[in-house]
Amino acid sequence: MAKLHSGSSTETVKTCIFCLIAHDQDKETEVIKENRELVCFRDIVPAAPHHYLVVPKQHIQSCLSLQSRHIHLVERMAEMGKAVLHDQGITDMKDIRYEDSLGFHQPPYTSVDHLHLHVLAPASQIYKDMEYKFILRSNRNNVCRSI
Repeated sequence: MAKLHSGSSTETVKTCIFCLIAHDQDKETEVIKENRELVCFRDIVPAAPHHYLVVPKQHIQSCLSLQSRHIHLVERMAEMGKAVLHDQGITDMKDIRYEDSLGFHQPPYTSVDHLHLHVLAPASQIYKDMEYKFILRSNRNNVCRSI
């Protein structure tokens, strides 16, 4: 695949929509929160009133690509998700879907081959026709224990 940028923390794959969003090369997507390693934006097919994606700027293909050196990155992804919800007025963290665990799509169910964390709130209002995608321990999600 062609690369737009190279380097250990900013590797970007030209054909990856999440890389394009993370590096401000997709003008249709509004980034809600950003820091030097992560971006957060709304899911284009929301499954709840608040449905955001947190993605690393570094291209990591999936949760199956995670290594022990990524533990703090995953922690910061969860922290950013919680911060975005707080910024959006969601303060009752008991009703956040990933309060008990973090879910990442399991290949081959991944629609974009770039690690991303779904942030859904309130968990009690996940749309019925989308619940199957976000049921913990289903064959559609790898679940990483809470951090």
